[in-house]
Amino acid sequence: MPPTKASAPLPRPATMADVAARVGVSKMTVSRALNRSTGSERATSEALRQRILQACEEMGYVIDQTARTFSSKRSGFVSVLIPSLNNSNFSETAQGIAGALEARGLQLLLGYTDYRVENEERLVRAMLARRPEGVILTGGAHTPAARAMLQAAGIPVVETWDLPATPIEHTVGFSNAQAAAAMVRHLHGQGYRRIAFIGGTSNRDTRGADRQRGYAEAIRELGLPEARVISFGQPPISMAQGGEAVVQLIRQWPDVDAVMCVSDLSAFGALMECQRRGWDVPGRIAIAGFGDFEVARTSHPRITTVAVDCVGIGRAAGELLLRVIDGAREGHRPPPETVLIPFRVEQRESS
Repeated sequence: MPPTKASAPLPRPATMADVAARVGVSKMTVSRALNRSTGSERATSEALRQRILQACEEMGYVIDQTARTFSSKRSGFVSVLIPSLNNSNFSETAQGIAGALEARGLQLLLGYTDYRVENEERLVRAMLARRPEGVILTGGAHTPAARAMLQAAGIPVVETWDLPATPIEHTVGFSNAQAAAAMVRHLHGQGYRRIAFIGGTSNRDTRGADRQRGYAEAIRELGLPEARVISFGQPPISMAQGGEAVVQLIRQWPDVDAVMCVSDLSAFGALMECQRRGWDVPGRIAIAGFGDFEVARTSHPRITTVAVDCVGIGRAAGELLLRVIDGAREGHRPPPETVLIPFRVEQRESS
């Protein structure tokens, strides 16, 4: 049997001492240069600082912020938890948060919950161990353990995309139930009377459940035939599931004349399935969605939807977080604040 070749040892990462040795200065001088302590009498000159930065780049050295985090209580990042990575609404929200925070040099540590509160709890525990300067959550439904950890953390917490009855602290959002009810009233105003709803098979997506509740409440208020709800697929409902759901809907209630879908993705799937089967939209059935995704704006026909400023939600959450962080650094904690984000029904050719 041929001898095995010994594996090469892993390269040792560069240290601050290595950088100092290359430039010919002390570790303290390197530390001051990297921390931009130009206000100190012992601050490095700009020329020396540039030499140090050049050495760091050549050696691939990245400063270890761990000790600094514990001494200054400033980690330089904010934790953001979102339920979905392939939903443009949440990616745009993260974009808005990043835009608000980048001027202060704060970075995002992004976590993905997959619409599961138990995943959120695990991520909250892991992120709080890294001492974020704040936490931004999606929605207002959390496990008791996650809520307790966030309340005890001593850092600002902002819940988005919802108006929870008992917020942890700050809120940036809107009522999903009211937004869905507004869509039902809009369809009713267009003359539709047998209006259905396509949603998920569980309440894992609490905002989707609120939209279904708002739909049902509006149906009752308008005196329309009893709510016609198709529950299909685990959240988030895909395009394919939206297509399957609209077939089931028409089989169960052949006289249905309009359907509101829990999101634009399921609405687009329903639209495509109707076109495959030769069911005219909106002649045979009107279709409405939620979220104003790009696919709703570019499909044919374009999809009537509830439009929300996703980037604006993120920007408002980031700006609110900064105000609270600034207040804490000045020795006071601002009271809980709620920022209402407007929504609107966007009428298009699908209804």
